[in-house]
Amino acid sequence: MNYENILVEKENGISVITINRPTKLNALNKATIEELHNAFEAENNDKSTKVIIITGSGEKAFVAGADISEFANFSVDQGAELAAKGQELLFDFVQNLSTPVIAAVNGFALGGGLELAMAAHFRVASENAKMGLPEVTLGVIPGYGGTQRLPQLIGKGRAMEMIMTAGMIDAKTALNYGLVNHVVTQEELLNFAKDIAAKITKNSSVAIAKAIKVINDNYVDGVNGFQSEIKAFGESFGTADFKEGTTAFLEKRKAVFPGE
Repeated sequence: MNYENILVEKENGISVITINRPTKLNALNKATIEELHNAFEAENNDKSTKVIIITGSGEKAFVAGADISEFANFSVDQGAELAAKGQELLFDFVQNLSTPVIAAVNGFALGGGLELAMAAHFRVASENAKMGLPEVTLGVIPGYGGTQRLPQLIGKGRAMEMIMTAGMIDAKTALNYGLVNHVVTQEELLNFAKDIAAKITKNSSVAIAKAIKVINDNYVDGVNGFQSEIKAFGESFGTADFKEGTTAFLEKRKAVFPGE
């Protein structure tokens, strides 16, 4: 599939989706959100894709925010629809994807950019990365899940401060807060993410998909994560991956998972 605003490259079961709007610091407009949805959906449906890395083009920005010019004149109803559709198409979609998603944050991740990074299953960052949710400087609040995911990741107090002050934090602070898992140089970033992805590809994609769902269930109102875990654990025993994994262990060899 051909895209105007993103690039997709795949090698050894790892797909790299790059947001490619360098003149706009990779800002998220409507077209880019739709293309990202289509790309994530296509890669998730491709059995050969074991891990997805999302990053931005260039060295300045992962995603510097949303394209404000698209919604500056929106009404109340249009604003609510913008948030609802964006969350459905991209942010919630990525969080609940059965294929692991790693965000490689290569510079500014602001507003919708940080919200996209937080929707990924975990994050690595370059040393020059800056992260923040500056929406209140525009008289609005984060609308793509930022008020929900940021407290989950760094705690309520720190999230309140970041959102209220609209301040940015650097990569070292993000690492200290637990917002990112690792910080490396700009030059190392993508290969570092690929190295983690390569470790993931060796494991059961079926088990990983179940683990993602069960972990996410812990944050869903009315869902008992422990019960979800018990159910998914039991279901694992009926998979070809379980049979291969346990057989390989007993035969003292490396498993070759069929992904079924």
